[in-house]
Amino acid sequence: MISTFLLQLEWKEFLMGQEEWPFLLEIVLRTFIMFLTIIIGLRILGKRGVKQLSLFELVVIIGLGSAAGDPMFYKEVGIASSIIVFMVIILLYSFVTYMIGKSQIFEKLLEGKSICLIEEGEFSIENFKKENLGSDEFFAELRLKGISQLGQIERAIEEVSGEISVFYFEDEKVQYGLPIMPGSLENPLKSIHSKGFYSCTFCGHTEEKNIGNAGTCCKCKKDKWIEASNRKRVT
Repeated sequence: MISTFLLQLEWKEFLMGQEEWPFLLEIVLRTFIMFLTIIIGLRILGKRGVKQLSLFELVVIIGLGSAAGDPMFYKEVGIASSIIVFMVIILLYSFVTYMIGKSQIFEKLLEGKSICLIEEGEFSIENFKKENLGSDEFFAELRLKGISQLGQIERAIEEVSGEISVFYFEDEKVQYGLPIMPGSLENPLKSIHSKGFYSCTFCGHTEEKNIGNAGTCCKCKKDKWIEASNRKRVT
């Protein structure tokens, strides 16, 4: 019975679906184009979109998942097509991995590089603008690390994986800085009623101010301030 079934099976349709053999070459080109499209799309989305996975691990998962899924559900999609997609993706992944190991320029081009977001308790504004990262999301990550105000941070770096590495000031060197606890930025000031240290709500620049008009920030030219905190980090 099984042998009869195998003899009656339309092998060309089983392997190719409704397509002809020349379509295999088109599959190679289609896969190559989509592989590049996925990489470009993920690079545009930024590191936060691929956190916990490397860029190319995610590309391979997406590509292989699609290649495996279509022939499972659609009779017109041939098994041979799926196998070729798998082979092309694996070859491209192997090639890209090899090139990353051989060329730092190639590595930076595809994976980007680590970038400093906070330095000496203040935002590195130009760097922060380049990243697809909201301030609320960023503050939440810092709070999870036990940080309540930016003056506790000597430097914060976004790694190529999307993770945030934080280097802290020693307790005796903690500065006044922008508080990042929930609700702390809800009532910014434009006029100072008591002398003390105040932080710019936009860039975190902190300076001592006297009673009167708060003025604009010398770093970002914004005019909204909040009372700064010199609270130590609790570990």
